[in-house]
Amino acid sequence: MQQNPHYQLFIDGTWTEGANRQVMTSQNPATSEAWASFACAAPEDVDRAISAARRSLNDPAWRDLTQTARGKLLFRLAELIEQNAQRLGEIETKDSGKLLAETASQTAYVGDYYRYYAGLADKIEGAVLPIDKPNLHVFTRREPIGVVVAIVPWNAQMFLTATKLGPALAAGCSVVLKASEIAPAPMLEFARLVEQAGFPPGVVSVITGDAENCAIPLTRHPDVDRIAFTGGPETARHVVRNSAENFAVTTLELGGKSPILVFDDANLDGAANGLIAGNFGASGQSCVAGSRGLIHRPILDALAARIEEKMKDVVVGDPLNAATHIGPLCTNAQITNIKAVLAKSNDQGARVRFGGAPLDRPGNFMTPTLVECASPETETLKVEMFGPVMSLLPFDTEEEAIALANDTPFGLGSGVFTENVARAHRVSSRLKAGICWINTYRAVSPIAPFGGYNQSGYGREAGIEAIQDYTRTKTVWLNTSDQPMSNPFVMR
Repeated sequence: MQQNPHYQLFIDGTWTEGANRQVMTSQNPATSEAWASFACAAPEDVDRAISAARRSLNDPAWRDLTQTARGKLLFRLAELIEQNAQRLGEIETKDSGKLLAETASQTAYVGDYYRYYAGLADKIEGAVLPIDKPNLHVFTRREPIGVVVAIVPWNAQMFLTATKLGPALAAGCSVVLKASEIAPAPMLEFARLVEQAGFPPGVVSVITGDAENCAIPLTRHPDVDRIAFTGGPETARHVVRNSAENFAVTTLELGGKSPILVFDDANLDGAANGLIAGNFGASGQSCVAGSRGLIHRPILDALAARIEEKMKDVVVGDPLNAATHIGPLCTNAQITNIKAVLAKSNDQGARVRFGGAPLDRPGNFMTPTLVECASPETETLKVEMFGPVMSLLPFDTEEEAIALANDTPFGLGSGVFTENVARAHRVSSRLKAGICWINTYRAVSPIAPFGGYNQSGYGREAGIEAIQDYTRTKTVWLNTSDQPMSNPFVMR
């Protein structure tokens, strides 16, 4: 890997510095040292990227490609991603602190997302309508929605890019991908693979930058037809307000405070592993983190003890080391926030059973933390911390468990651990969340829709439905009569 690399913006098939020459540095979360720099987009760069995307929609090199040919480009991109998964994973780990074991394997797996949408590219179909009028042949066709702005955060960027870029390109759209200004290096490296796959210039541009110079001009731009955003609710509110300027169709995949319900008939080892996966996977930096563990009171002590035993074996350390289970958090601000939330929770009567403090070493390292909560109002049960903090709260009845689970403004993920199949169906049907895992957690697939309720956003990514969201329906009316059109002023 190149030492102290500098990343440029990828606009209209060309690598370029930003118009205002703004440059930011990226810190390695494991060492707190700057390791790379990157160019930042100015409003002029945003306009150039959007203009290139608009032009490419009318360029025969993209416009006249058959749907099957578009699919072949996506198949090629999937191959390149898989071939470069280890290298991209190493870059992402150095930039964000996520475990190499996760970044490399997740990058390899997202090849399946592009392959899935490659296969769907020539399955986008219209329909012939059984119209209620004689001598008229009426059919629909689905056409690309147009210029797409895809905005992804740093925490699962290859995955969250695939869920947007895959269906958008399969549908024939052009995309401006905005990488987070925190740890954008993997996305800028990914742009090289898009170029290598053979997509025409302008079809995909990859930029990054701050809100004022990049994100706001992007989401307000009059030539944008669709916005696909993943991030926090506060930023999403700005995105929605900005989209009022261009009426872009907008989908939002936001944060969560997901519950995991464990009933007294659950397999305790399976439940403990599910809670650990839900809270400590990706070092807790996941929008579906199951950070509200709701535990049937008779098994609370036994389950908590089992979790504590497993936590003793968790290795916190170098994310490039295969033996590490939890790496550093991406930013020091996350450590500061977690400390404040834990302090307030302690004042509310919560008890930290394990961990609860940063590691005394360079980098943004936090010990895995287990908190037993005294009430549903405990701060750790309310705030999305984006770190390895698990909170446990007892319940006495199924009704109480469901009420506690739904007592949140969010609704992205949820989990249920029980050996009772009837209860699993009953409870999952009443949870107000877009995803429910039963006796497992954090599983994803290109075939399965992903998205939330309430303040976790709207719209779905992945699955067959997603590709339709990147198209518009056109209705075509054809007069089949050999007679001229009748007098429009004679009503019959």
